Amino acid sequence: MAPTILEKSFYMGKVTAFKTNASNYYKPLFRSGSIKPLWHIMIFTSVVMYTTNYICLKGSKVKHAREEQKTALAEYYKNHGIESHH
Repeated sequence: MAPTILEKSFYMGKVTAFKTNASNYYKPLFRSGSIKPLWHIMIFTSVVMYTTNYICLKGSKVKHAREEQKTALAEYYKNHGIESHH
């Protein structure tokens, strides 16, 4: 019987399969001196770095700035007798 997603062996099997597939894909590329593994590492690092940066640092600041701008614009429209377009 196949392991279910609640069992540790399910995840261990997935990790083992990933390691095997990655090894079979990247070993020949490293041995031949290909640039492709470097690009993959750089892209992965960039995605993780920018996602983490946005989630941890900038996300709440951007949200707060947008709310502040929305409030300021509504106040400006009210003070100048302008109706908002949206």
